[in-house]
Formats: sequence, structure tokens, C-alpha cells
Amino acid sequence: QVQLVESGGGLVQTGGSLRLSCAASGRTFSTNTMGWFRQAPGKERELVAAISWSGGSTVYADSVKGRFTISRDNAKNTVYLQMNSLRPEDTAVYYCAADSGKRTWPARRYDYWGQGTQVTVSS
Repeated sequence: QVQLVESGGGLVQTGGSLRLSCAASGRTFSTNTMGWFRQAPGKERELVAAISWSGGSTVYADSVKGRFTISRDNAKNTVYLQMNSLRPEDTAVYYCAADSGKRTWPARRYDYWGQGTQVTVSS
């Protein structure tokens, strides 16, 4: 059974940092584009950042550029999202997702999803 399990969310003050992790099991995702999405209450889910299978290419939402960094460790089948200088508007449930295609960039379709981890930034 394929699983993506996020961790690292929590409550932090404005300007603080969090590091999210997404551990995959059931199969390797070392040849798949991975992404982090978020969904705030009353808003649509949006792509925050994505990373190619090799780690050589990344993309970020304009709202997080310069503050968030996506990375991956294929040996550990894990993807990370380092979030610095957090703002109240970053408050959301953060989801990890994997593209079903192999060695595709950008992602064609995210078919695998985690359950999400809550990030709350207090002002």
C-alpha cells in the first residue's frame, strides 16, 4: 500500500520556522516529481513548491519564494519543506503529493496524496 505521511506541522509565531517532512512507503518515488500543496479554510488548494525527481529543478509559488525551500532525499524516500519567516497567511493544511509519471517535469498529475499536516502561524 502506497502511503505519504507528512509530519512537522504545528503552531509557530510570525517570523518563526518549521520543517515539514513527507515520508513515502509502499514504493519508491525516487523517479517522481514531488510537491507540497496547502489549503487554507475557505480557499482552494494551491501548489506551494515542487521538486523534480533528481532534485535539480524546483518551482515555488510567488508568495513563498525566498522563504520556503523544498528538498528531497531519495535514499530515504523523503521530501522536505523548510519554511522560514512564516506569516499568518501561511496558515493552512499542508499536503505532500507525488506525480504518477516517472522522470517528468513539470508534474503531469499528482495521483498520490498524504493526509496533511496543520501549520498555524500566530500573529
